[in-house]
Amino acid sequence: MPSTNLVVRLDAWLPQTQCTRCGYPGCRAYAEALAAGDTDINRCPPGGDVTLRALARLLGVVPKPLDPACGAPAPRTRAVIDETRCIGCRKCLDVCPVDAIVGARQRMHTVIDSECNGCGLCAPPCPVDCIALVPFSAPAGPGPWPDYAQEETTRWRARTERRLARLARRTKTRTTRRGSIFPDRDTIRRDIAAALERAKKKKISQD
Repeated sequence: MPSTNLVVRLDAWLPQTQCTRCGYPGCRAYAEALAAGDTDINRCPPGGDVTLRALARLLGVVPKPLDPACGAPAPRTRAVIDETRCIGCRKCLDVCPVDAIVGARQRMHTVIDSECNGCGLCAPPCPVDCIALVPFSAPAGPGPWPDYAQEETTRWRARTERRLARLARRTKTRTTRRGSIFPDRDTIRRDIAAALERAKKKKISQD
């Protein structure tokens, strides 16, 4: 079991784009895999050399070049929705890791510019190709990365955690509701047996 403190320290050096290019569903999952020794340090293109060197230092290993299978570092972008073409399908809302897209089903969606981390996960699912990734200049602010301010990455981490917690609660609620509507097999068998017994007693009393 990897140290929670080590996971937190590793995660702090990931830029929280949640882009999945490392092969994991989010930055925290990648940090956990690193701490457990299940993956390598060179799988975060958005973090670039800054992140790679920091991860190597924390884990006491020699830095290595970024794995080309994860893609190359690229200038920062943000998502823009062509609102005249948006059909309100919600597919982009469902995949945005930081809840930077707002809208409702069959209503126009839009991106909150200040919250978009440029992960690009919203574009592939769009059935009408109304989402574009456009260049975005990094805001001025302290932080180790040239393209991301520390305040941004901290905010994105918090937004991701809130989103995951909300989805977990929703899944639990749905599971509970399904359980109340669709009992397990043993419960069904007991209910059927009880119903048959009641019917049998009723028939005997009528006779």
